[in-house]
Amino acid sequence: MTLKTRSGVKKRVKITGTGKFKLGKACKRHLLMDKSKKAKGRNKYGLVVSEAEAKKIARQLPHG
Repeated sequence: MTLKTRSGVKKRVKITGTGKFKLGKACKRHLLMDKSKKAKGRNKYGLVVSEAEAKKIARQLPHG
């Protein structure tokens, strides 16, 4: 039986060159006028997930 990839995870997670998983951060979609420049800057780049979360994600992306 073939393993299926979780399509929700496939859309939200990028794999870095070293094999780590990278997610986008929250709070950068709307209401940006009320947020400080510092808050928006902290949110600029993605977030590399922790070791424990990486195991869960790797299970959901068998072909990644």
